[in-house]
Amino acid sequence: MNTVSLSSKEIVKDLLLRLPDEISLHQIAQEIEFIAAVRQGIEELDCGENITIEQIEKELPLWIIR
Repeated sequence: MNTVSLSSKEIVKDLLLRLPDEISLHQIAQEIEFIAAVRQGIEELDCGENITIEQIEKELPLWIIR
């Protein structure tokens, strides 16, 4: 499914249909947060905003869930 043209609400609806019934609210929130971050990154790239590899290396430890 091409999620770029879908509304945020449509993306969440699709996500909920794909997730197992026993998933927790916390896990659902994490999935939504991940999708939102990816979409934001795509929008930033489309607007010509980009990040250097040095910036990524500096911020990467903050993105990793332990």
